[in-house]
Amino acid sequence: MAKKKISRRSFLKLFGAGTVATAATLAGCKKGNKAEQQAANEYKNQVEPPVGQMTYRENPKTKEKVSILGYGMMRLPMKPDSDSEFDQDMINKQIDYAMEHGLNYIDTSPVYCQGQSERCTGIALSRHKRSEYFIATKLSNFNRDYWAFDKAKEMYHNSLKELQVDYLDYYLLHAVGGSMEEFNGRYVDNGMMDYLLKEREAGRIRNLGFSFHGKKSVFDEVIALHDKYHWDFVQIELNYLDWDYANEISKNNVDASYLYAELQKRGIPAVIMEPLLGGRLANLPQYLMTELKSHDPERSVASWAFRYAGTPEGVLTVLSGMTYMEHLRDNLLSYCPLKPLSEQEMRYLDDEIAQKIVGLENIPCNDCKYCMPCPYGIDIPAIFVHYNKCKNEGSLPMGVGDSEYRKHRRQYLISLERVVPRERQPDHCIQCGQCEPHCPQSIHIPRELRKIDEMIESLKRNPDGVA
Repeated sequence: MAKKKISRRSFLKLFGAGTVATAATLAGCKKGNKAEQQAANEYKNQVEPPVGQMTYRENPKTKEKVSILGYGMMRLPMKPDSDSEFDQDMINKQIDYAMEHGLNYIDTSPVYCQGQSERCTGIALSRHKRSEYFIATKLSNFNRDYWAFDKAKEMYHNSLKELQVDYLDYYLLHAVGGSMEEFNGRYVDNGMMDYLLKEREAGRIRNLGFSFHGKKSVFDEVIALHDKYHWDFVQIELNYLDWDYANEISKNNVDASYLYAELQKRGIPAVIMEPLLGGRLANLPQYLMTELKSHDPERSVASWAFRYAGTPEGVLTVLSGMTYMEHLRDNLLSYCPLKPLSEQEMRYLDDEIAQKIVGLENIPCNDCKYCMPCPYGIDIPAIFVHYNKCKNEGSLPMGVGDSEYRKHRRQYLISLERVVPRERQPDHCIQCGQCEPHCPQSIHIPRELRKIDEMIESLKRNPDGVA
């Protein structure tokens, strides 16, 4: 194994020819476009995933069988016509359906879904036997007020309360990677790490690990603490774009090939997040969607990314935020059972798809909402997702030389109003920068918002696209 990086070719050789499954974003740039219609047709013709066919991976420490598909409780369904009330009945229904099909790993956090994810998850899971599922949550003490031992400890115990459990199967130090000063402040200097180690020893934490977003130097230092802390697992971002291109897209990100190789060297299982990059790998430009469908008409575009993420044997589970039942069914179809990608399919994703996506030069927003809430009410993820979607569709108004400028201009402005209320649009950004440190993708958020705002103002002033 290469010390620093594994190529895609080595990936196949090292981990065996092995292995992408959620819906495209439902809020669109223009109603009824070809990509959305194609996605709708996929779900219209969706078959029921088989029961009893889930692929499992063994936790090397506990020897427990973990479903290769994990339920990420980050993007829960909302009640109709509400942007603050979650649909508990639908959450219960989807959890029941997932567990019926063999899913047993559920991941949440105190900060997900406006702070309500753990409570909603706890209600849904309390209706099942504790032995039927593994619950993962996080010490999400981003705010300095929660660096104090008492506050961090309170967050940990509140997770147990909200989830209605007396032990946690998987507990993570959340979003490690900003700096070692931050890592030490959040976990070490306050004595919290010593406390969590004692909780693991007492059995109230069965597996202790961390999720990583950030700098390679920080990952190297924290993973080197394995001899001291004995990390039971680590959660990393892995998909066919980030495998080799994460650092190229954002200089502060680390290629998944490197992260995975370092975990393999130490025998640490990997939990995978962002297999679809917040839906970006399901909501590809039409020509790329057509290419993928031509290679495997029976599978969704997203299934390619899920099968890819499930390929390496060191992957314990692949998390997906499944807002809609269609997402859940499609993902289950990808993993009940997992059909590994062939070497030819792997080469196709490498040489054809990933390189073309890099060339799109989109804003690398995964819609994780870590930047939210904005103190001035701006819906940052929705603005970026809308911009990327229109760019991928080729419907961004380009001004001089754009033969359909007037049509594209009208579509963009109207669709923006539908997706983002006027009072939450980028012109309300005062460039305070409070959002930027929280972005796992290291996006210069105020700068990108300003660029989009300038584009919008130009569209409003210039109906004909004439310089």
